[in-house]
Amino acid sequence: MGTDVSRRHFLALTGLTVLTGCKSLRQQADAQDTGQRPNIIYILLDDAGYGDFGCFGQKQFDTPNIDRLAQEGMRFTQHYSGSTVCAPSRCALMTGLHTGHCYIRGNREIKPEGQEPLPDYAVTVAQLLRQAGYTTGAFGKWGLGNPGSAGEPNQQGFDEFFGYNCQRQAHTYYPPHLWHNHRKVPLGGKTYAHDLITSRALAFIRSHAAKPFFCYMPVTIPHAALQAPEAYVAPFRERFSQFEGQEGRYAGTRIKNPVAAFAGMMKKIDEDVGRVRDLVKKLDIARNTLIIVTSDNGPHLEGGHNPQFFDSNGPWTGFKRDLTEGGIRVPMVAWWPGKVISGSQTDHMSAFWDFLPTACDMAGVQIQNPIDGISFLPTLLGRSHEQKEHPYLYWEFHEQGGKRALRWGKWKAIQLKMHASKPEPIQLFDLEQDPIEAHSVAQQEPEIMAQVQRIFAQAHGRSTFKAWQWPHER
Repeated sequence: MGTDVSRRHFLALTGLTVLTGCKSLRQQADAQDTGQRPNIIYILLDDAGYGDFGCFGQKQFDTPNIDRLAQEGMRFTQHYSGSTVCAPSRCALMTGLHTGHCYIRGNREIKPEGQEPLPDYAVTVAQLLRQAGYTTGAFGKWGLGNPGSAGEPNQQGFDEFFGYNCQRQAHTYYPPHLWHNHRKVPLGGKTYAHDLITSRALAFIRSHAAKPFFCYMPVTIPHAALQAPEAYVAPFRERFSQFEGQEGRYAGTRIKNPVAAFAGMMKKIDEDVGRVRDLVKKLDIARNTLIIVTSDNGPHLEGGHNPQFFDSNGPWTGFKRDLTEGGIRVPMVAWWPGKVISGSQTDHMSAFWDFLPTACDMAGVQIQNPIDGISFLPTLLGRSHEQKEHPYLYWEFHEQGGKRALRWGKWKAIQLKMHASKPEPIQLFDLEQDPIEAHSVAQQEPEIMAQVQRIFAQAHGRSTFKAWQWPHER
């Protein structure tokens, strides 16, 4: 079997697609009409739910800076995270592959510090953009490779990294150390790490404003433990005094009035989003800069957080670690003055694995490796008639007995206990009639269920790691 035939056979089996620089001349001209390719700033919150931004319905606290980005940009109402927990969600974002194909499909820990690493043959959005002349920086929580491994940020396309290598280290906002590239930066547990990380990101933007850059900001807010400087929490202690006396605990940290602490954290990150926007405008690069703000999965239930009080999952059912909409549908705001129509909204169905082709589309980068993503640049530019649509979106999650889910048009399918000898029956929901996924219609829709079974089989690619295989593959 020749090389070309082998490649086509592989794509047919996996359902993956290859993008080969199919940007239209019109899109290329748009991307470069300011004299250089667009800058990209991607701000990823950690465990913020669909309802945790004011522009997506939050009533208990304000997010004026994020809301201003939405007012001046676009809201994505059907955007999905890469997974329902941290590491696989980030893997999908970086590689353009969903969790049926990507290398990291769970939060597998490496001791004493780090998580399962991306392999050296992985192709990330940072690598592709750097090859196109972008300067690349990551500031925040990595979680895709322990120090010294092939998965380190500097080995995966980033010119500069500052932050937490390890997700466990990020369980506190006052860590013993952070990392600056390959150098450990001791902090002694007395410094609010988020402030250092944000300052480094702003310095990166300032230093590289004269040429194309990609600034990835996977911040830790509002992940538990719920910690923020007292100046941000104190006003909410007064506002939410009915919760005074309540405590939470997370990773050895004692949290007083977690409700006030969560609101204070969201106030803090909203302020820092405003600082990013203000800097971009001050540097006079706003019309050539896309800013995206979103979250890595649904709201958590840890450290005393009360997502029901905040309605953090909005109109959806479920939380972090669920594959119902509340666990994976996330808010996303895109801001790009002069390109994205102010105050616009889209119901285009998109997911984390679409970011890589979108960024490459903006930069004029050809993608040779198979991916699952589809560029949403036409949607950003207001050309919905040019926007390609996903035939389906797929997730698999290997904790809590194993789960998989499918979004296909108006249909949502979920199957639990995939690691059992006999998985639970597939549940099927009509999201148009049943957005809270309360009543399965699997028995009433045999033809749809046959298609679901086919897509489930097609979307799952076998992993070399046993824990991410279904039982029949072992």
